[in-house]
Amino acid sequence: MDGRDRSDSTMTDFLNATILWISLFFMFLGLFSLVVPILPGLVIMWLAALAYGIVNGFNALGIVVMVIITILAISGSLADNLLMGVGAHKGGASWWTILVALLAGIAGTVIFPPLGGFIAAPAAIMLLETIRLGDWRKAWEALRGLATGFGLSLVVRFLLGVVVFGLWLVWVWKG
Repeated sequence: MDGRDRSDSTMTDFLNATILWISLFFMFLGLFSLVVPILPGLVIMWLAALAYGIVNGFNALGIVVMVIITILAISGSLADNLLMGVGAHKGGASWWTILVALLAGIAGTVIFPPLGGFIAAPAAIMLLETIRLGDWRKAWEALRGLATGFGLSLVVRFLLGVVVFGLWLVWVWKG
């Protein structure tokens, strides 16, 4: 083995270790983001796993893990909106109000990231339900339902994030 082969091997080892530590950092950032929902935690974790796979290669285990992580990330995003919508509906909000609040939340996030959606969606629920029902107390109940659904979605997304993190660790350890 000449000096250049050792240098290439050392550089490859360095790059592999670097991507491992960077991926680990973003996995933890994603988990933190699931507790303090400012950033899309499951998306961050999915991107970290994808980057790890691109750099280190996708063996059979990596492909299976990445498919499962993708399904979990999509499920977490859908569960988030579904649980908040169902909570608001149980609180008395109409489905039209919930749809408008979802769109307001998306627009708020795009226009005023990262907190615009957290303000726009509840404001839309409160405003539209107050107009629809003519009673701010009933609108407040719909808003409480939205908040309850949001709390439940935090728990679900965090649990999914823990599973994603665990699957990634198995991939790193066994892969």
